[in-house]
Amino acid sequence: METFIKKNQADKQLGLGILIVAIGSVFLLRNAGLDIPRWILSWHTIMLGAGLWMGYRKNFQGSGWLALTIIGAIFTLKHIVIFDFEISKITGALAFIALGLYLMLRPEKKINFQTPQQEKKADFSDLNP
Repeated sequence: METFIKKNQADKQLGLGILIVAIGSVFLLRNAGLDIPRWILSWHTIMLGAGLWMGYRKNFQGSGWLALTIIGAIFTLKHIVIFDFEISKITGALAFIALGLYLMLRPEKKINFQTPQQEKKADFSDLNP
């Protein structure tokens, strides 16, 4: 158990270190005069990254990470322009496609009805005087 905790702590430190180095690199390149788009370090891109990181840490189980990722992706895609084509024109359609794919491909929770449940009987022995 102790090894698992140490490995988990090392993974957190490595991930945080990579994130800080990436942010510092973007700031350095921007200050050096390289044309870095403003949306790279905006709140919605950070939200997108945080959602993906939370999903990775929880093996993409649950839906909290999905909400952060979808909101961050929608606002980030509004600011991306590729070859004079604004992706914001198709953001809504992409969100519906992604939601549909998630619903189709998510792991199913299987309930086993073959094993009989043991009946719990009420104990009223305390009520009789």
